[in-house]
Amino acid sequence: MPTDPLRAVRRQALSVSVATGLYGISFGALSVAAGLDLPQTMALSLLMFSGGSQFAFIGVVGAGGAAGAAIASAALLGARNGLYGAQLTPLLDLPRRLRPAAAHLTIDESTAVATAQPTRSAARAGFWWTGAGVFVLWNAFTLLGALAGDRLGDPRAYGLDAAAAAAFLALVWPRLAGRVAQGVAAAAVVVALVTTPVLPAGVPVLLAALVAVGVGVLAPEAAQREDAA
Repeated sequence: MPTDPLRAVRRQALSVSVATGLYGISFGALSVAAGLDLPQTMALSLLMFSGGSQFAFIGVVGAGGAAGAAIASAALLGARNGLYGAQLTPLLDLPRRLRPAAAHLTIDESTAVATAQPTRSAARAGFWWTGAGVFVLWNAFTLLGALAGDRLGDPRAYGLDAAAAAAFLALVWPRLAGRVAQGVAAAAVVVALVTTPVLPAGVPVLLAALVAVGVGVLAPEAAQREDAA
């Protein structure tokens, strides 16, 4: 009996959605602890729907920062989604009517699952299943975390941050077989580790992304020049 080629994609999307969605408990609890009420917390998850940006926002608010600083931090960290959109547009080649929904679901996880697929149909399935799955579960667990509030304690004690990171690493790992991919990953990791202690939230991620793009573009060109010589 032939295996459904999209079954593995759906299974991958489900595992990533669950691991990432569970971390919404952390956001909901921390958002309430930072002073936001339930409607404000849910509005961030429903409308902003970018975990890094949401955590940056409540981090600034919780530290007593101004609303403008919180918005700027969230926008800075969310700027990477624009880079994802530029990468996904030719890959998915979606009809115009679907692009607004796709833009809202363009996040780290949906991009990672989509770009890991061998065909366009699998990439589309991975994108939609992951994006929709994370959206539903992230908001459901945000609600749970906000309602539970302080009774949960520090959500990181449950290992939810590690679960989300592990799921994302599992997606990236198979793509690090070549020297170029390894060089890109190593450069991005070094930049992120060096700059995270000294720069505001969001900036290290953007710098790492820019370095990764630069290395990814220049490394193949350098290899071609060496072969030609």
